[in-house]
Amino acid sequence: MEGIMMIKRAEIEDSMDVVSLASLLWPGHNIEEFKIETDQLIKNENAIVYLAYGPLGEPIGFAQCQIRTDYVEGTSTTPVGYLEGLFVQETFRRSGIAKQLVKHCEDWSILKGCREFASDCELDNEESYNVHLKLGFKEVNRVIAFAKKLT
Repeated sequence: MEGIMMIKRAEIEDSMDVVSLASLLWPGHNIEEFKIETDQLIKNENAIVYLAYGPLGEPIGFAQCQIRTDYVEGTSTTPVGYLEGLFVQETFRRSGIAKQLVKHCEDWSILKGCREFASDCELDNEESYNVHLKLGFKEVNRVIAFAKKLT
């Protein structure tokens, strides 16, 4: 396996590359809905998607970031850059691609006026938790959410 060839900001013509990777990160979602969501994100000035391409020009990873102006756990400023999604194909993991993708998101967030960058993961997702720590994130809180139906 050779290294990464390129990281670029996703454009509308790259939408299906994002969708193919996002469906691996979030399985069970409808591809058509992913496509609509991805197109909206790509057009949104307060969101960005970066794609990583491998040595053969194949999509191997993506990072999705948005600007949040509501309260973000563990931060004290607004707006905040927020890592909404990060995925790298298993063959290319542990090669610095996630770090490069996140760095692009952080740089974009700075350009958007952010002084803080945040993310989250599920309590039981140890792999994501460890990746966040390796990327320089610090754990700020643990939450268990509750809900019930009202009749």
